[in-house]
Amino acid sequence: MNVEVEVVAWWAMAAVIATVMVVVAVVIVIVGKPNQKEEGRVKELKDEVRGMLSDARTEPLKETLILIDSLQRLGLSYDFENEIEQALQSIYSTQINYGGGGGGGGGGGGDSFKKFTDEKCEFKSVLKENARALLCLYEASHLRVQEEDILEKALKFTSKHLRSMLTHLTSPLSEQVTHSLEVPLHKGMPILEARHYINVYQADLERNSVLLELAKLDFNLLQRLHQREISDITRWWKEREIATKLPFARDRLVECYFWILGVYFEPKYSVVRSFMTKLIALASVIDDIYDVYGTPEELQLFTDAIERWEEAAISDLPEYMQVCFEALSDVMKEMEDKIMTHEGRSYHIYYAKEAMKGLVRAYFVEANWFNTKYMPTFEEYLSISMMSSGYPMLAVQSLVGIGKIATKEAFDWVLNVPKIVKSCALIARLVDDNQTHKVEQERGDVPSGVQCYMREHGLSEEEACGKIREMVDIAGKDINEELQNPNRLFPLPLLLPTLNLSRMIEVIYGHGDGYTNYQRYHHLSAC
Repeated sequence: MNVEVEVVAWWAMAAVIATVMVVVAVVIVIVGKPNQKEEGRVKELKDEVRGMLSDARTEPLKETLILIDSLQRLGLSYDFENEIEQALQSIYSTQINYGGGGGGGGGGGGDSFKKFTDEKCEFKSVLKENARALLCLYEASHLRVQEEDILEKALKFTSKHLRSMLTHLTSPLSEQVTHSLEVPLHKGMPILEARHYINVYQADLERNSVLLELAKLDFNLLQRLHQREISDITRWWKEREIATKLPFARDRLVECYFWILGVYFEPKYSVVRSFMTKLIALASVIDDIYDVYGTPEELQLFTDAIERWEEAAISDLPEYMQVCFEALSDVMKEMEDKIMTHEGRSYHIYYAKEAMKGLVRAYFVEANWFNTKYMPTFEEYLSISMMSSGYPMLAVQSLVGIGKIATKEAFDWVLNVPKIVKSCALIARLVDDNQTHKVEQERGDVPSGVQCYMREHGLSEEEACGKIREMVDIAGKDINEELQNPNRLFPLPLLLPTLNLSRMIEVIYGHGDGYTNYQRYHHLSAC
């Protein structure tokens, strides 16, 4: 394939699959074959980029930072992690040696931005005339933590002035600003943001031709890998006859894959992607069993079976539940065999099962609330619904099979739902509630967070939704604080999956319930 040919947006392919699964599964097999010529060229280009990063240690600071920023925005940094780390360490050492660095061990936080304000603590008027500076400040403001008033002001200031100058900007800056105002880089799905930036970068007169060619080729190769993966997962789903034997459940396999692609898109996580997609797809089926189909007696049996997690438990279950339990057990066993073969560790699957048990317990509590028409307090609702969001479970599963970095201590920490995971789960639950509570109320579902908050505080629906948006904003800041904490217990790569999970909430629910009503995904086709 000629690298100048426009790469097809991944989500355009996924949207088609969601409508015509069988037909596209066949197409994937045909178009998803590796291209050895492209792979060879990618290797050559990556060697060139490594040379650039090596030379960058002696280049001006600005040029080095532009190179690293471009690699990250184009979705290429995953293959140059060591080289980027060395380049940044070189920059840091230089700054320290020449008196440019602080001794605190952490970032400068909001204080670093005071240089952009005047004596009245207002942002300097000169910024209003510089769209690129405004855009950088706007993107940085989304990294704010609680009580960083200067970055709160920066967000309002930059948003206002970027919108006012949009009609006067030229391409590609106008497209970049428009996109960033809708989806800030810090809140976007990494692979979708990379796809968008390829177009922006191509139109940039100062682009690096090596990076552009590599970005296009690498995206094409990634896309083919993702296509092969979803083809294999679709085959597994059809062989299991999940949709046929459990017709009451949502058949959203591709949406589940897309969700997990937002957590990990890199080639080295192929096995983990498959594992997590199967688990989240089965969790969705289990959710529907507890929500709409199972009797109270059957739900008790299934909950007990999951708690025991023994083959003998299956005989106590109704046939439709046996289908789900067998599939879930087989996925765990398959992943355990792969981990033992490649890493010699079995404890990963113990934690994977424990996380799934926690999810099912939450489903069971909510089912009991529904069957007894119980209205929980808002605090009680959150304690259960954050677990039933599935995000604490997925945070644990995201560590399964990723290598030595996922220690027992790391699994224990994530399983106990630390602050960053709790904040992520809160965002997942409350954004979902704000978007779907009206439809769920009409269906007679379990009370949503909006209803619980309205009842407890005597507020209108609009007021309650506003308060919930404030909680979501605070939770996002708490995630930022955990990521920026220089004294955090575990390395950043263990925390990034949780950040990416929180990003996917905006992608999936930013325009309504894009999971249940997948037709809403049309807004992603332009990415």
